[in-house]
Amino acid sequence: MKIIATIQARMGSTRLPGKVLKDICGKPMLLWQVERIKKSRLIDDVIIATTLSPQDDEIVQFCIENNIKYFRGSEDDVLNRVASLIQKFGIDLHAEFCGDSPLPDPQLIDEFIGYYLKNQDNFDYVSSSMETTYPPGQEITLYRGITLIELNEFIERDDVLREHVGYNITRFPEQYRLASIKAPEWYYQPEAYLEVDTPKDLEMMRKLVGYFMEKGIEHFTLSQILDLFQHQPELIDINGNEDRRWKEFRI
Repeated sequence: MKIIATIQARMGSTRLPGKVLKDICGKPMLLWQVERIKKSRLIDDVIIATTLSPQDDEIVQFCIENNIKYFRGSEDDVLNRVASLIQKFGIDLHAEFCGDSPLPDPQLIDEFIGYYLKNQDNFDYVSSSMETTYPPGQEITLYRGITLIELNEFIERDDVLREHVGYNITRFPEQYRLASIKAPEWYYQPEAYLEVDTPKDLEMMRKLVGYFMEKGIEHFTLSQILDLFQHQPELIDINGNEDRRWKEFRI
């Protein structure tokens, strides 16, 4: 089984243009994310899903310089972009990520993949993104590649929700068996935002990563991050009141 992670990334963010390549402690944000996902024992590779827009040539150059696979597709029809990537690379199990979440925990990724593999006869879609219980930015979503390919053909081309990817699977609960994974008590922190969508998010992320860098800890876990928040709650306050557009799609 080929298990591949993809990261949706583009430079055209409205609230923080070029955010995926913003510097965080001497390293582009997207590189932090790729390197952390690659620490997973079960992910075979990571592929960047970017667009055909000329402004995303910078992302392509970044991928070339860092020996990272990439795929270019529609800027607005993200469903088609990722489904086409899945088809081209022959992905069996797809792990879906977005480029605004630089600090995924590889151990957590492996736990989710393990859960999926043990329960693949019972579920078509396994995700922590249906309900916000883990810190936002720690979302992990898994499903068969063929599922997205089929949806890409099924959903009308003018459907506005084609700007989303795996979310389209959850639109059809009568057709797909969905597993919503909730955070255990020690990871339950829905108001700790580990995503970068605004300047305040970037400020918090730089302070958080900088704390560990100063201690010589380049790889740190979600548990270590939450422990830091417990001792320095002022970090959460930096971006705690930012508007989160995705909340309309969540419980």
